[in-house]
Amino acid sequence: MNSFLYDDETVDDLHLMGLKLIQKNNGFKFGIDAVLLSDFFECKKSGKIMDIGTGSGVLPILLYGKGKGSEFVGIDIQAEAIEMACRSATLNGTDSIMRFVLCDVKRVKDFFDGESFDAIITNPPYMKAGEGLVNPDPAKALARHELACTIDDIMAAAFYLLKEKGRVYMVHRPYRLPDIFDAMRNHRIEPKRMRLVHANAKEKPNLVLICGTKFGNKELWVDKPLFVYNNDRTYTDEIKAIYGIDRP
Repeated sequence: MNSFLYDDETVDDLHLMGLKLIQKNNGFKFGIDAVLLSDFFECKKSGKIMDIGTGSGVLPILLYGKGKGSEFVGIDIQAEAIEMACRSATLNGTDSIMRFVLCDVKRVKDFFDGESFDAIITNPPYMKAGEGLVNPDPAKALARHELACTIDDIMAAAFYLLKEKGRVYMVHRPYRLPDIFDAMRNHRIEPKRMRLVHANAKEKPNLVLICGTKFGNKELWVDKPLFVYNNDRTYTDEIKAIYGIDRP
């Protein structure tokens, strides 16, 4: 195990089929948004999936563990993240079906054939460039602010990469929904399904899960809200089921 790690890294158990993830001790770590997105995501078991802005590679690993897809590609602009994700794939024995590529989302045409993926998944930076304080750590700054790519960049890449009727799945902040809808429709991806996530029944939503379909019909389905906590701050039954808590 130690041969897979550098001094500033840790291995986290994903509590899913024995899968593990290498992360930096003081770096940007995945959170509940990635877990909820992997649950919201739907794809045929034989599907080929791309994760845009893969970071540590947690989303492809979670989707593999949930049986959602058979071939996975993660792209990121940070070489250090790609190298670390590759080591996680090796650690999990998924090298043959999981590939991580150093690639700017604005240059996907230089690396991949068009219309070659069944689904796209992405957990992008939530904040616009110039909005709020930028973290002095470059990796954390890229993860939180649109310094390297925008929602529009992601949707342009998704349109190129997706097969006809292919889907893109994203988690984001509700206040960015106008930007998300505009970017999707600008690139002929129709918003089709949405779910708002609340900390509890008394709070406003702080996350949105959204799915769009390439060349989809104009019809949006809104799922029931997802509540993370009960009033006593314990996890709701649905969150326990998503995390596999109390699973036999």
